[in-house]
Amino acid sequence: MNRHAMAWIAVLVFGVISSTRGQQHESGELLAKVDHLVYTTPDLQMGIDAIDKLLGVHATPGGQHPGMGTRNALVALGSSTYLEIIGPDPEQPKPAGPRRFGIDDLKAPRLLTWVAKGTGLESFADRARRDGVALGPVISGSRRRPDGVALSWRYTDPNAVVADRLVPYFIDWGSSPHPASTAAKGASLVALRAEHPDAERVEQMLRQLGLALPVQPGPRPALIATINGPKGRVELRN
Repeated sequence: MNRHAMAWIAVLVFGVISSTRGQQHESGELLAKVDHLVYTTPDLQMGIDAIDKLLGVHATPGGQHPGMGTRNALVALGSSTYLEIIGPDPEQPKPAGPRRFGIDDLKAPRLLTWVAKGTGLESFADRARRDGVALGPVISGSRRRPDGVALSWRYTDPNAVVADRLVPYFIDWGSSPHPASTAAKGASLVALRAEHPDAERVEQMLRQLGLALPVQPGPRPALIATINGPKGRVELRN
C-alpha cells in the first residue's frame, strides 16, 4: 500500500472516530437535560404493572396533583432523571374539564412525551416564542409526597403541543428536592431519540431550544427511549 492510500485511510478513520465522539458528546449533553419522561395510563396500577413487567422495577408512589384529578408513581432513571407514570386519581373528584395528557381517552399505557430541565423560564419561553416555538405560558404546580414533603415547581404549559410533543415542556424545581431522589431505583436512561415525517424541521426547532435530540425521518411522530433495567435493555416507544 502506497503512502497516499495510507494517508487517506488515516483521514477516514480519524473522521469516523471524531464523528462517533461528537455523537457521544451530544448524547451525553442531551441526557443531562432530560428531567423526566411522561408515561400516561388509564389506570395508575395498570401503568405501574406494565413498567414493572418491562423493566423489572416497581415504581414508587409519587403523590396527588390537587385539582387535576391525577396522581403518579416514579422510577428513577438517573440521579436527576425519572420516569413519571401518571393516571387518574380515584380519591379526587373528577375535574370539570378533561384530565391532562388525554388520560381520559386512553385504552392502554403509553409513553407520551418528555420534559427538559430549565431555569429562567419566563425569559426562555419569550425567546422561544420570538424564534417561532410556542411553549405557552409559564405556570406553577405542586404535589405532596406520601411522606408529607411538599414539592412545588414552575413549568412551561404541558398542554402546549409542539411538533407532536417531540418538543418537550420545561420544568424548574427551584428549591424542592428532585423527585428522582426518592423514586424506585434500578433503571437508567441510556438514549433518547425521535422520528417524524418532517424530521429536519422538528430537529431545527429542538436545536433552537438547545436540545440535541436526534430526529430521523419516519412515517409518524415517535419518541423512543432506551432504558437499562434488571430485565435488560428496553425501548419505550409512543
